[in-house]
Amino acid sequence: MASIQDRWRRRDPATGRLVPTELDGKGLRYRPQFRDPSGRQIMKAFALKRDAQRWLDDQTAHIARGTYVDPGAGRTTFAEFYADWSRRQVWAPGTVLAMNLAAGSVPFPDVPLRSLRRSHVEGWVKAMVNRGLAPGTVHTRMNNVRAVLRGAVADKLMASDPSVGVALPRRRRAAAAMTLPTAAQVGGVLQAADDAFRPFVALCAFAGLRLGEAAAVQVEDIDFLRRTLTVTRQVQRGGAGRVELRPPKYGSERVVFLAPGLVDILAAHVAAFCPGGGWLFTGEAGQPPHQNTVGYRWRTSTAAAGIAGLRLHDLRHFYASGLIAAGCDVVTVQRALGHASATTTLNTYSHLWPSAEDRTRTAAQALLADSCGLSVDWEGSTSR
Repeated sequence: MASIQDRWRRRDPATGRLVPTELDGKGLRYRPQFRDPSGRQIMKAFALKRDAQRWLDDQTAHIARGTYVDPGAGRTTFAEFYADWSRRQVWAPGTVLAMNLAAGSVPFPDVPLRSLRRSHVEGWVKAMVNRGLAPGTVHTRMNNVRAVLRGAVADKLMASDPSVGVALPRRRRAAAAMTLPTAAQVGGVLQAADDAFRPFVALCAFAGLRLGEAAAVQVEDIDFLRRTLTVTRQVQRGGAGRVELRPPKYGSERVVFLAPGLVDILAAHVAAFCPGGGWLFTGEAGQPPHQNTVGYRWRTSTAAAGIAGLRLHDLRHFYASGLIAAGCDVVTVQRALGHASATTTLNTYSHLWPSAEDRTRTAAQALLADSCGLSVDWEGSTSR
């Protein structure tokens, strides 16, 4: 039961009058107390009764709402909580590195969770911006640290997440930030690439594979009769030039339907470089190629083609834009690219789909053509 004790006065049972106690005039007069959800008695002293009542009302309200936080638990620092919390998370190795990087970059590792304020987080964000970190990097680190803070809230070590509402730098719109290679550029790189690397470029440009996915393809993953490729693994950096094989990111195992021309390119590559099966592309010691190796060969190919500023990942955007231009719907593109959800696909490529105005104009033109006996050529113009 919650109550407020007057430490300076007590009621005389004989007379019913308030009389001084042995603590009269010593310390703070009013001591509210209550039992927390675990049954432990919590108390605190105040000079004024109204302050004691306000604190007691606030604590009991939190208990009723299920948002009560043990005042003593918040003594744990951010760094101490992260060390314990991170050990209990199920993360891929890449996520471990990203989370450690984000958590290690905060300027408040030794601040107790109960003392962590929004101003701490705002100062950290401002410092990252002042150092010139890209907006996307700032957003990623904030999301990672926010996951830690939400874990502390869930463990009842904090009453609320101090990162909520913190302003972040604006990121460029997808339409502005995305580089879409032209067909001529892709063709130029293909011609400039050496015979062993050309199929790698083709897989990224015409099947939408990520770098790590293309590096991890085995001959047995390709069904030449059905013209499909099963993506079941990816290559990731393992440190010291080593590679590690892991499942594709976000669980994006998938079957990619290959263009006949791409099947021909892959078949010729297998006959020339790996007739016995195994890895489609190899690096050192017969292992799949390391990301650094692929990056070097890509830069060599683009330089030979006279093309600057083009990333290998831009070929994935090239593939997606081709599917969209051909009229593929969102779900089809999502499955082809191995996105976790259609929302991811829309967030990345929505600007490439025809707008409502485009569809309305095209539909109206078709109605006009049918009504007036006109034909519509591929550019949408009409002729008799």
